[in-house]
Amino acid sequence: MARGTDAELEHLLEHLRQTRGFDFTGYKRASLSRRVDKRLESVGVATYPEYEDYLEVHPDEFAQLFDTILINVTGFFRDAPTWEYVRNELVPRIVAERPEPSPIRVWSAGCASGEEAYSLAMVFAEALGPEEFLRRVKVYVTDADDGALNQARQATYDERQLSGVPADLQATYFESLGGKRVFRKDLRRALIFGRHDLIQDAPISRIDLLVCRNTLMYFNAETQNRMLARFHFALNDGGYLFLGKAEMLLSRARLFAPVDLKRRVFTKVGQPGAGERLLVLPTAFDEVVSTSDERSLARDLALDGSGIAHMVIDATGLVAFVSDEARRLFGMSARDVGRVFQELDIAYRPVELHSRIRQAYAERGRVEVRDVELTQPGGRSLWFDIRVNPLFDTNSALIGCSVMFVDATSSHELREELEHANRELESAYEELQSTNEELETTNEELQSTVEELETTNEELQSTNEELETMNEELQSSNEELQTINDELRDRTSELNEVSTYMESILTGLRGAVVVVDRDLHVRVWSRHAEELWGLRANEVADQHLLDLDIGLPVDGLRKPIRSVLSSGEAEVVVVDATNRRGRDVTVRVSITPLHADGSVTGAILLMEDGAA
Repeated sequence: MARGTDAELEHLLEHLRQTRGFDFTGYKRASLSRRVDKRLESVGVATYPEYEDYLEVHPDEFAQLFDTILINVTGFFRDAPTWEYVRNELVPRIVAERPEPSPIRVWSAGCASGEEAYSLAMVFAEALGPEEFLRRVKVYVTDADDGALNQARQATYDERQLSGVPADLQATYFESLGGKRVFRKDLRRALIFGRHDLIQDAPISRIDLLVCRNTLMYFNAETQNRMLARFHFALNDGGYLFLGKAEMLLSRARLFAPVDLKRRVFTKVGQPGAGERLLVLPTAFDEVVSTSDERSLARDLALDGSGIAHMVIDATGLVAFVSDEARRLFGMSARDVGRVFQELDIAYRPVELHSRIRQAYAERGRVEVRDVELTQPGGRSLWFDIRVNPLFDTNSALIGCSVMFVDATSSHELREELEHANRELESAYEELQSTNEELETTNEELQSTVEELETTNEELQSTNEELETMNEELQSSNEELQTINDELRDRTSELNEVSTYMESILTGLRGAVVVVDRDLHVRVWSRHAEELWGLRANEVADQHLLDLDIGLPVDGLRKPIRSVLSSGEAEVVVVDATNRRGRDVTVRVSITPLHADGSVTGAILLMEDGAA
């Protein structure tokens, strides 16, 4: 059940981002709200605003919340058939494509407690041998959860956690330590651990195999696109991406192609477009530099170009050079050199240029604007093609840009004449146009059908990811229940031992032992009591002692028992009784108080047959 409105949940997420640096805004809201609600229920808080106040008062709660949201469900060789494919097909392929002495770089992203990373280490060590593995392979192990990362660094696991590791690999790669197993210390040198947020931090580069299983499914589509663009940047050409069984990438064919779709193994293809590059880099202007020498270099590069109208703007936004032709056309003067470009009319007329310059910086390539009209004072119109070229120094650092105005008036006039001729021919093509329109309509209908099918596929994919998320949550809860069950089993065993121990003590005593509470209800009835009075323990349990029909004159015990319960001092009473065989006996009854928590909670009656 939701604990507040969507706006309140978003406010809580923003609070976490600002105070702790964890950005959960890219997570799917259905799964995220379930995990947060679980913590609210655990601490007894009703709403998101109240929980925000609770975090302020209890800073240790942040760690508990993050552990709950970042579901650390993993295991050695999880989904065994898929790992068999990785071990027998994918790893040998990577080794063959990276011959000696080329290094092999592997990234385990979202490693949780480390089982996946050590699984990778074992399959590469098996393929290369331990010595070559240490010499050539680097496994980068990252996670956003510091607690899980520390556990991964320790490389210590119990028998249950190692159940997925074959016996021969356990014997080769794990050592016994204090009842647990530890991954070999010498091979751990090949693993590099570090905290890494897949949403905010820059990706590790030059990776041959990137393993990120069942992590993408927790994020919305926009965040998934950003993460996949970073994965594409991280991988070498032809590098491999290994995902979880709920992650398909069917709509990301421009970045990754399936190697084995059933096992969710993909390879990097193509080059990212400008949109993907902007997802990887925070801003292209981070690389902009500006010095007086570089402005001189920018002027030199511009002067070496053609004689057409052009100007140079340095990386700080100042005008570094204006050609004579540009001065003539746009009414500029030598005084404009050194001014802020945005303050000049040319920055906005005949076309807005500032955004084109930023685009050229971001894409690190030429940006063109065609057929820009400039009306001169006499009323004649000139047409230009404007080219914005970023300028780089010898170190490929961006130092400014050159803006060129190429006179396209003649070609524009020719195009207008051609358009006039085309309009005269339009009547001859009316029938053909009608046919084309019908074909276009049919094509649009087919396109609409394709889009509907793609939408349905995306919805099915999202549902599959949600089911997998819920499955992992259930698995996490099952592990918690298993731990509680183990504790209960240990407690039950201890209670059985205590019960057997007490039974042995009672059996070893010569007399019959009866224990009553302060209301004189029977709590313990020993085996000797059964033999003496002929009633079994289950027949007298919780019965009032004075209501029992046995050969013992119980009314004579009322006063001594009450005295012991009130005073706490032991008493001894000798009474004549009849045992279960009908024989008269003299019974010596020793009554002692039963103490618990500093008070008398009952009485212990030791009955001994005087004739025995």
